[in-house]
Amino acid sequence: MSTYIPQSQLLRPYLSLILLFSPAVLFVLLLWVFREHPKLRILETLPYLPWQFIIIALFGIIATAGGVLDWRYHRDPLLLRISTKERDAEAMALGLGGLPMFLLMAFATLSPKPFLYLIPILVILIYTVVAICYDEFVFHIHRCGKTENIYHRMLVFGNGIAWLAWMHFIYC
Repeated sequence: MSTYIPQSQLLRPYLSLILLFSPAVLFVLLLWVFREHPKLRILETLPYLPWQFIIIALFGIIATAGGVLDWRYHRDPLLLRISTKERDAEAMALGLGGLPMFLLMAFATLSPKPFLYLIPILVILIYTVVAICYDEFVFHIHRCGKTENIYHRMLVFGNGIAWLAWMHFIYC
């Protein structure tokens, strides 16, 4: 006897993982599709990319690795599993903060007037920081051990430094 499970329920545990990889995949796609755009300053010789993009890549890898390690950590049946509310909070931070932030930053990167995007970027930044703080202070503050805290720091500080490098590229 089989039980029907809606497809949305099958994807739910993987939503935060999909959202975690979205900025990295979209950033590489952005660079590839617009590789000849003069604002990106992509060269045909080393170092190919502006230094800010190299910083974005390095710290983006650290952030993504931290996110994957944290996601995997919670899939181990011997370790603490996260609740549906916590998974939803993480997905909201990534989906309603991270993806709109990425899109605004991409538009600002290619725009002849990037300052038009500055206020919306800062509004989304504030939302994202609040969503991350909510997740950390409601779900993690008393529960997380040393290993999980390291994963969270990799994720938060890696993304923060990558974001700062991208902001520097756009506005400096």
